[in-house]
Amino acid sequence: MEVLRVENLCKTYGAGETRVDALKNVSFSVEKGEFVALIGPSGSGKSTLLHILGGVDRPTSGQVFIDGTPIYELDETKMAIFRRRQIGLIYQFYNLLPVLTVRENLLLPLLLDGQKPDERYLGELVRGLGLSDRLNHLPNQLSGGQQQRVSIGRALINHPALVLADEPTGNLDSKNSAEIMELLKDSNLRYHQTLIIITHDERIALQADRVISIEDGRISGDEWQTGRMAQVREAGWRREVEE
Repeated sequence: MEVLRVENLCKTYGAGETRVDALKNVSFSVEKGEFVALIGPSGSGKSTLLHILGGVDRPTSGQVFIDGTPIYELDETKMAIFRRRQIGLIYQFYNLLPVLTVRENLLLPLLLDGQKPDERYLGELVRGLGLSDRLNHLPNQLSGGQQQRVSIGRALINHPALVLADEPTGNLDSKNSAEIMELLKDSNLRYHQTLIIITHDERIALQADRVISIEDGRISGDEWQTGRMAQVREAGWRREVEE
């Protein structure tokens, strides 16, 4: 089932001699449960693309459909609600609120939406993230790896249609990077969660189902990697049977 469709995305900054075409007619689609790595050199347009997929930046032209919704037909208020409910964002530098506890940061999308948390799911998520003994801590009382775990949990708490990660291991050492990637892959398998990640790390890209390469604002390659998608589909089927 298609969860994301991108049609003829263009993004231009400036005009005349200062004009920069960051994206040039980018089109592709992603199925539910895919793990996609976006790769490309600095300045290639991959971060711009991710921000547009996440509703953080608007395209100059083109459209993004998430679960069938053309998100750039939404006004700012509806866009903010849609983004909070359907898109999970994970950043390199965590973006946690320093005055909120781990529990409050995890539940922030629900609290902003006036929803009550599913305590069973929250407990399952917290245990999987290894944060059970950190729920009442503030972000400055956590290690970098722990803060990124909170960021991942916050992105997953709403069961979003799409999780977008911008260099989520870029600020971590190799041990924490490996652990964070295992958590992301586990959420992809366990919850059939669609994941798109920007990375410069070839080792991370090789763990994805699919690698999309971007150069000069265009897709220069789109390659499938065998093995993992079958695992994702099987895990999703098992979850549906259990539920």
